[in-house]
Amino acid sequence: MQPGAPILHEKFRTYQHLPPDAPDIPNAVSHLGYKLGNVEDGFRQAHHIFEHIFRTQWMHQGYLEPHATAVSLEDSGRVHVWSSNKMPFRLKELLSDCLLIPEEQILIHLLPIGGDFGGKGAVMDTPLCYHLSRLTRRPVKMVMSYTEELMAGNPRHPAIITLKTGVSRDGKLIARQARAIFNSGAYGGFKPIPNVSIVGAAKAQGCYHIPHLKIDSYCVYTNCVPCGHTRAPGDPQLIFAVESQMDMMAAELGIDPLEFRTQNLLRDGDRLPQGTPLEQVRIRETLEAAAKAAGWGTRKSRPNIGRGIGIAHRHIGIGDANAELELEEAGGILLTTTIPDTGTGAHTIMRQIACEILGMPLERVRVNIGNTDQFRTEAGAGASRVTHVAGRATLEAAQKLKDLLLQEASSVLGKASGDLGLRGGRVEVRGNPRSGLDLSELAARAGTRKEPLKANCYLNAEAHGTVTSFCAQVAEVEVDRETGQVRVLKITCAHDAGTVINPLGHQGQIEGGIMHGVGFSLIEEIQGEQGRFSTLSLGDYKLPNIKDIPELRTVVLTETGGPVPFGGKSVGEGTTSPVPGAIANAVFDAVGVRIMETPITAEKIYSALHHIHSVK
Repeated sequence: MQPGAPILHEKFRTYQHLPPDAPDIPNAVSHLGYKLGNVEDGFRQAHHIFEHIFRTQWMHQGYLEPHATAVSLEDSGRVHVWSSNKMPFRLKELLSDCLLIPEEQILIHLLPIGGDFGGKGAVMDTPLCYHLSRLTRRPVKMVMSYTEELMAGNPRHPAIITLKTGVSRDGKLIARQARAIFNSGAYGGFKPIPNVSIVGAAKAQGCYHIPHLKIDSYCVYTNCVPCGHTRAPGDPQLIFAVESQMDMMAAELGIDPLEFRTQNLLRDGDRLPQGTPLEQVRIRETLEAAAKAAGWGTRKSRPNIGRGIGIAHRHIGIGDANAELELEEAGGILLTTTIPDTGTGAHTIMRQIACEILGMPLERVRVNIGNTDQFRTEAGAGASRVTHVAGRATLEAAQKLKDLLLQEASSVLGKASGDLGLRGGRVEVRGNPRSGLDLSELAARAGTRKEPLKANCYLNAEAHGTVTSFCAQVAEVEVDRETGQVRVLKITCAHDAGTVINPLGHQGQIEGGIMHGVGFSLIEEIQGEQGRFSTLSLGDYKLPNIKDIPELRTVVLTETGGPVPFGGKSVGEGTTSPVPGAIANAVFDAVGVRIMETPITAEKIYSALHHIHSVK
């Protein structure tokens, strides 16, 4: 980014998908800016001004199945693609753009995906498979090894984050200027959205009321592996910095970290940096629930144990989705979707939503996985949007099918459709449940007319709503002063969830997200020198395993609903982001050293402890 630096892409301003606001800075491919109030005026009003720099590392998504693709070409030129990709329609668009062939010539077949965590939205090796298949006239399959994943995949962006925050005499946040620089790597094309910016930089606000705010976020080309999206892109990096600085400022001001946060929380009517106003803000209740369950302020059992807080919010994702429901011959329901199963249980959730509307047991709804010929373009999985967008599409399709079924039954039973209801796979007359008919009878009747009873819905959620989901965590750690080794004893997580559709899946998302955050905080790091990585196996790159899981306590707040069907909120990404800050703050509370770079390793703590001793 410095004047005179070698330019890695000399003609990048001619690139087709270059953001319109690309900055005039060497190698900076994108810039996002957010602003609330007047930050210069805010700093003039501040009694204390704090400025700190934080750094984060390369991190692999850590899915079980590496990137894999198979491509086969028909003599007509039709291209068939099977890929471990969560965005089949986006994949089709990108391949058309890349290979210079019409979109309608490409057919993407959906597959179960062996884990995503953000990384399965890029084309990866698919263009290579296409060219090899075209030249050899044979189907071609490519599966990346984990050495290839670590050397040439699309890891989480390293970041350098500078926070300058102004605070009033009585401990109120007044102004913040944030600068986030993300290492994009050699290319910008491994992000699954149509631009190369990292919108998570908006989390520089945290969960706090800051009247004057200015955020600048840059993605920069470097001679390193191209980086891509990982769970909650940009959020963990920014929240680590924000939550660490909150504790650092609290210590300087002599205020308890919980009290300092409590007096600065977001409230109804506040705006996010993107301009979105907030309603039903539940961060205070969520933070209080986590602190109470964790025993904040109570005596610790032994020396060198520390507690730390981290809080975050995650807006539910926007996008579009299709759903089709059809009454089958035996009286069951066929749900057709092109939302891939990334391992989150999305198809089970969609079946539950249909069952709730149609009044039938889960086993009578089965899922048919479609392909990209069956529906119009949709967003696919990602951004904590699946239950919100695909769930709402399923809900509306189910309501349409219900109306069709009741209308059909009305003509058979001689009753108004308003006098009928659905329960247990039957249409019943209200007040007289014995009078009715099985859905299989309706299917047979429609079959004789060759007019299947089915309904579909395309839903486009174009804008973020005013309700967001909050998460508060308290980490308790023990630090060995002789070695610097950190052991996480307990993480207490309170989640502002609204209605929970599937408790088992919901809890799995919370605990999985926490452990993703533990890996980012303590042990996961792709290492190397001069752009060449040396961490090339899972023997060198340490993923958390069963022995690394601490005691996990969860508090779920369900009082206030959100935009998901039946009043739910997002859960897929929100529990990862608070973990690094909570652990960093707990380490400081335990042994008095502040680590401002992830991962928070024993070596860094050991060096910091020895530096303190040498200064003394």
